[in-house]
This record gives sequence, C-alpha cells and structure tokens, in this order.
Amino acid sequence: MIRILVVDDDPLVRAGLGLLLDEPGVMGVVGEAGDGGDVGAAVAACSPDVVLMDVRMPTVDGLTATEALRRLPNPPEVVVLTAFHVDEYVLRALRAGAAGFLLKDSAPEEIVRAVQRVAAGEPFLSPAVLRQVLAHVGGPGGDGRRQHARNVLGRLTPREQAVAVAVGQGRSNAEIAAGLFLSLATVKQHVSSALLKLGLNNRTQLALLAHDADLV
Repeated sequence: MIRILVVDDDPLVRAGLGLLLDEPGVMGVVGEAGDGGDVGAAVAACSPDVVLMDVRMPTVDGLTATEALRRLPNPPEVVVLTAFHVDEYVLRALRAGAAGFLLKDSAPEEIVRAVQRVAAGEPFLSPAVLRQVLAHVGGPGGDGRRQHARNVLGRLTPREQAVAVAVGQGRSNAEIAAGLFLSLATVKQHVSSALLKLGLNNRTQLALLAHDADLV
C-alpha cells in the first residue's frame, strides 16, 4: 500500500485529495499538514511513501519544505501540486529532489498516476510542466550551466553516461535496456550508481542534468 501525506493550507483541498487517493489495499492518505513547517513532524509521525506538497503556504512554502525533507535520511518521494501556473520555481523543486510536479487542475487520474509512478521510483511531470522545464533549461545562462553539467557527468563511466542521456529522454528502464542491449538489472545498477556518484536524489535530477548538458 502506498502511504501518502498531503500538505496544503486549504482543508478542502486536503479533504478532496483524501477522497481521491483512498483505494483500500492500494493507496491512502495517512497524514495531513497545513504548512511546510509541519512537514518534518508529520513525516516522522506517519512514515509516508509519497508527499503531495503545495507550493504557497502561510509560514514555510512547499519548495523550502521539499529541500529540507529531501536532506533527511531515506526521505519519502515528493510530488509538488500547485494551483499556480508553472514558473521558475518548478526547476527549484525538481532540483531539490521532487519526483513530480503537477497543477491542481490536472485530471484526477493524472494525480493518481503521478503518485503511483513516483512511489515506484519513476519521475512524473505533466506535459505542460515538462515543456516549461525544458524552456527554462534552454534559457539565459545556458553556456555556463551546460559546461558545468558536462563536467559533472564526466564523473560517470561511458555506459553510465549513456544511461543518463536515455533517462533524460524520458525512457523507462525497460526501454533503456532494449535500446542499449543491456539487462534490466544492469540498467537499474547503472542508474543507482550514477545517482550515488553525483549525489542526486532521483531520476528527475539526473534527467535535468542531461538536459543542462545539452545531450538530449
């Protein structure tokens, strides 16, 4: 069962997500918080697998809370869910270690799918968010960011770099295995090794690095 913590300052939103994500034996909301400052205590109390995180909250915003949460040992995955249009804060959330980013007007089935995907260790971005992310990656300051990303990726073996590029292309482990003629276990090993070497939290950060390096 996927254990979910909902963090939002609107009680109605929290109640609505609770109803949406209640699938006995499959997933369910095990805790709530109304501000980013309460996230640490809520995580300690209910041990969620996934945190649905609002961005704008009264005291501590969701991006700051995500950064603090992802620095903890064995943190839960984070899906940022916001009513506001996607802007430069998306990259901040993803670079901090959020595994997904959705708008609150996303279809209910898309929110459910996002929770399931990130709980399984895969990133999830809605198409609109993905387009915005790629636009920011190609924005001002690209040359310095590109060289830095290439230097960082240079710590990987050639095979790990190839896997990182495939992750940046949005391919699943099975698709990477087929494209590079590797076993699924080997692909998973390469992804884990790349994350460990580069000090990254998840595949989303690895994908952003590949995009920053202009290799995708």
